[in-house]
Amino acid sequence: MAANCTTTSASKTKTKKKHFVAQKVKLFRASEPLLSVLMWGINHTINELSHVQIPVMLMPDDFKAYSKIKVDNHLFNKENLPSRFKFKEYCPMVFRNLRERFSIDDQDYQNSVTRSAPIHSDSHNRMGVRFLTTYDKRFVIKTISSEDVAEMHSVLKKYHQYIVECHGNTLLPQFLGMYRLTVDGVETYMTVTRNVFSHRLNVHRKYDLKGSTVSREASGKEKAKELPTLKDNDFLNEGQRIQIGDENKKMFLDKLKRDVEFLAQMKIMDYSLLVGIHDVDRAEQEEMEVEEKGDDEESENDGMGALVGSYGTPPDSPGNMLNFPRIFGPGEFDPTVDVYAIKSYDLTLPNLTDAPKKEVYFMAIIDILTHYDAKKKAAHAAKTVKHGAGAEISTVNPEQYSKRFLEFMMNIIT
Repeated sequence: MAANCTTTSASKTKTKKKHFVAQKVKLFRASEPLLSVLMWGINHTINELSHVQIPVMLMPDDFKAYSKIKVDNHLFNKENLPSRFKFKEYCPMVFRNLRERFSIDDQDYQNSVTRSAPIHSDSHNRMGVRFLTTYDKRFVIKTISSEDVAEMHSVLKKYHQYIVECHGNTLLPQFLGMYRLTVDGVETYMTVTRNVFSHRLNVHRKYDLKGSTVSREASGKEKAKELPTLKDNDFLNEGQRIQIGDENKKMFLDKLKRDVEFLAQMKIMDYSLLVGIHDVDRAEQEEMEVEEKGDDEESENDGMGALVGSYGTPPDSPGNMLNFPRIFGPGEFDPTVDVYAIKSYDLTLPNLTDAPKKEVYFMAIIDILTHYDAKKKAAHAAKTVKHGAGAEISTVNPEQYSKRFLEFMMNIIT
């Protein structure tokens, strides 16, 4: 009898209807095929890496390794992706380790790049180099040359070792991934780094500083842009200063000195200090104007206010209504995300009577893939003939470059 009951029960289980939910295919819609392939590729490689055990330590071969995939007739869906493309990730284990050391979770990294298409940026757009930011503004995607890829491979081991030694506390670019994309037979190389600027505080002024004053001013065309990238002479002529107080100045310059010494040892030069300035008073004014405009629009819509999604969540995200943003006051930032941010000292000491402007500075070293090779030596010789041996020309050797760079920064920070 017991056996019959069991059998009956089992047959009922077998005939029970099962509801299968078809897995939703993740779409990678972007304004151009290259970006769709980037989104698809990073999504694929992060998923693959999630199944690979994290090693106790990196091996020499990890610095030469790569993973690549060739896709033909992808889902027969040309609306989102080209039907044929290749995607290659360089040194996947090394960059995963770097992301971890920079406290960037792989899931967050994947979401930032793939949840919504990257945004075009004209900042620093020179010599055919393209810059994009992820939709949430946390990471910068930059096209690089095959020579830059070779240079990255030559410095990666020592760069990684340096990041380990300084516990990720550096002003150097935070390299998070390097990729090669092949679309329509054309190869494009890209790096992903942490954004120097904030994901929520607007930058009102921007400078690329090398510590040289020879031909170091922005062109008229550049200055006509909404947010031009200004240079050393523009900074000095405007009487600009970076006012962060004695304690922050010491902390910042110690870090800068250590980083620059590392670059000089690596025979790297031509790097810049990228400076972004957030004007707190101006931001407050802009916010008031937006609120006033919003009030006007709300009254026009018979009081039906628009539902605003949380920052960093695409409007069509299913979890949008549940993701309420943290409320930040004027000039406030999350130091775990905006790692390059420093407040002007009047924001830390608000009772100063003769306080300077309330500002937040974003400062980091960029463009560190220029090695002092034969080409640079030849350019230096030519410029020495033209300007004289003592001239403040940009193509000095790495030791001189680092010394001049540090002296300039020490003079403009108070």
